[in-house]
Amino acid sequence: MTTIDVFNHGVPAESDFGYSQAIKSGELIHVSGQLSHDEAGELLHADDFAAQLAQTYANMDKVLGHYGATRNQVVSQTLYMVNLRQDAAAGMAGNLAYFGDHRPASTVLGVTELAFPGQVIEISFIVDTKLPA
Repeated sequence: MTTIDVFNHGVPAESDFGYSQAIKSGELIHVSGQLSHDEAGELLHADDFAAQLAQTYANMDKVLGHYGATRNQVVSQTLYMVNLRQDAAAGMAGNLAYFGDHRPASTVLGVTELAFPGQVIEISFIVDTKLPA
């Protein structure tokens, strides 16, 4: 029997929009788009790509921590970037800093806008808890 474990940050958008930050089904964790927000769900670092990227990965660490998972178990990520060409180098540097030698599958998409004014990055993830931590 497959059990389902849901994780939320406790921010208003989760109930307002009707979604979970992550859901674990079997050994896989599907993580909704993470972004640069504080404990109240307010966007941090408007229009600052590097700061938003760092906070987005910090919020991802909270999701991973809930499940006892690590960055090495991330198998796939999708990055949504408002200013793709402008921020590509910073995105690559931030990705390398976050994952180190681990190399998940990655897709990077340029988008015209995201949910919050001033939001320039959002990242969704898939995690496989069967992989070595």
